[in-house]
Amino acid sequence: MRILITGGGEVASQTAARLIREGNEVIIVEQDAARCARLEETLDAKIVQGSAASVVTLHEAGIRDAEMVIAVTNADEVNLLTCLIAEAESGAKVKVARVRTHEVDHWRRICKQVGVRIDLIIHPESLAVERMQPVLPIPGVSDIIEFAAGRVKLFGMNIEPDHWTVGKTLIEIADCGAPPNSLVAMIFRGSEVIIPRGSEKILAGDHIYVVTRSEEFDDVLRFLGIRRQERLERVFILGGKQIGIAVAQALEKQGVSVKLFERDAGRCRKIAEILEETIVVNADGTDANLLLAENIRGINAYLALTHDDEENLIAAVLARRLEARKVVALINRLSYLAMAQRLGINTTISPRLATVDRILQFVRKGHVVSVTSFGEEEAEAIELVASPNSPFVGKKLKEIKFPPGAIVGAVARTRGDVIIPRGHSTIEPGDRVILFALEHVVPKLESAFLAEKRKKLPW
Repeated sequence: MRILITGGGEVASQTAARLIREGNEVIIVEQDAARCARLEETLDAKIVQGSAASVVTLHEAGIRDAEMVIAVTNADEVNLLTCLIAEAESGAKVKVARVRTHEVDHWRRICKQVGVRIDLIIHPESLAVERMQPVLPIPGVSDIIEFAAGRVKLFGMNIEPDHWTVGKTLIEIADCGAPPNSLVAMIFRGSEVIIPRGSEKILAGDHIYVVTRSEEFDDVLRFLGIRRQERLERVFILGGKQIGIAVAQALEKQGVSVKLFERDAGRCRKIAEILEETIVVNADGTDANLLLAENIRGINAYLALTHDDEENLIAAVLARRLEARKVVALINRLSYLAMAQRLGINTTISPRLATVDRILQFVRKGHVVSVTSFGEEEAEAIELVASPNSPFVGKKLKEIKFPPGAIVGAVARTRGDVIIPRGHSTIEPGDRVILFALEHVVPKLESAFLAEKRKKLPW
């Protein structure tokens, strides 16, 4: 596929790298010369220097022949204008734009009314809020991802040195009475990612991901010693930017008592006009004495949501030491994710990674329902619809030789039931299949899953 990406920032480069590895032809338009030089050094893509709002530049980049246009510059108006130009000047089947303004819903409506077809308008802050909310009531759980329209849940957790699973194999853990419809799908161990088998041991410091049927989610949490908070009562938010305001609004609707800390006095006045129940504090929300005076001990959650990754990490570590039950840090630089785990910050939110996932969902071949990246993009969860001609359909899983680093985590049948498969399980046409795989395995696995039965598997 010929794909034109406008903007050369981290989202663009991450998306381009993935698309290139999967055999797509990628062209990137970026205005900054230094950034263009870096992209040329790191990516096997055509780099065109110029403005994405220029028709001439987009013609030079080959917009007329592009099959997909992805507009992710730092300017919302440029991204929308790029899609308008693509609508008039190209036959692109898919157009994607990132829009970060809080007026995103108005822009969706306006584009629809005037006939500018943008297949996906991504609002990163909304994606981040969606990922954050489910984990707030559950200390110890880093993230919760849903598949198959909510019928399957995947959750992550840190293994502390005193956790009862330390030193046990997955088989031994299962023998301790694990709910039958559950499976450890991935283990992050330092810089290593493991797609485990039954003989794999759990070690202190591991970050594991468990997949289960939604109706047994609470049973699996109890088995692993995780307790939900009965309800969210008090939450502190650091940072008064768009995402902090959006989270506060969502929590207000749930009847949660919220305090939002922001250093800028002018910004505080504006926030106070927007929020109805939240207490807006014009102060440094990373000051330990201030937080103690504001009664931080025992709060349900502390959310560090500034635009500064380092400040968020420091604030989350402090809040954890001050006995906040749950801490969340907003992280944009993927290289910081492993550091956050080492610092004991269980939950991190990355709007950039969420944006990349949403884009890849639109680009991937065949019936791809969802894509979720983990760690520094070292592993993925992919939800696919099984076609009748797939070579995997009709066979028992134990008869299929999956490549090392890949596993079927769950199968959701068209009739509604969900199975966490074992070796005797089969895949039927139309099933939603959730696969977990190391990043380098994904292209081959996906191609094989969607191939015709007569084709030889590529491993």
